[in-house]
Amino acid sequence: MPLDPTLPHTDLTRRIIGCAMSVHNRLGPGYKELHYQRALTADMLAEGLTVSEEHFVEVYDGESWVGRLYYDHLVDSSVVVEVEAFAHMLTSEQVAQLITYLAAADLRVGLLFNFGRRRLEFRRILAPKDVTDWKTHARRYVWRPPSAGPLPDQERPDPQSSPFADDSDLFRR
Repeated sequence: MPLDPTLPHTDLTRRIIGCAMSVHNRLGPGYKELHYQRALTADMLAEGLTVSEEHFVEVYDGESWVGRLYYDHLVDSSVVVEVEAFAHMLTSEQVAQLITYLAAADLRVGLLFNFGRRRLEFRRILAPKDVTDWKTHARRYVWRPPSAGPLPDQERPDPQSSPFADDSDLFRR
């Protein structure tokens, strides 16, 4: 069944998915995430794509620096790619993380891969229409150096009002 032509970056995401399938066919399951990430980078570069590994975005709350969000890959400055190597299936936690990344970068589409299973698992994730609340959900994914101290306490979001998920386990600490 062909993809909806109104979806953003369909040709690019198709090429990235092809690279991921090639990596999974060669390596199979059982390696650490980093090995799949490196192999996927090599395949995407060989495909002629522009790839930024461990791409980061600075997150601010007004004038205050909160931390950084790190993406496994940013491809052609358009698609966030996250790589996992779980023996279990992808969960709503990984989907929520990718949606947070899309909101932080103001991008429209991301790809989530799980190389840890016998068959490559992948999901194409579109940014929600309303991402005004994304910072309240980003706390768990933000990296800060130890010298920066902890993030200031913020009110914990109500899982039922989240635009990012319908699953309350996204907000466990």
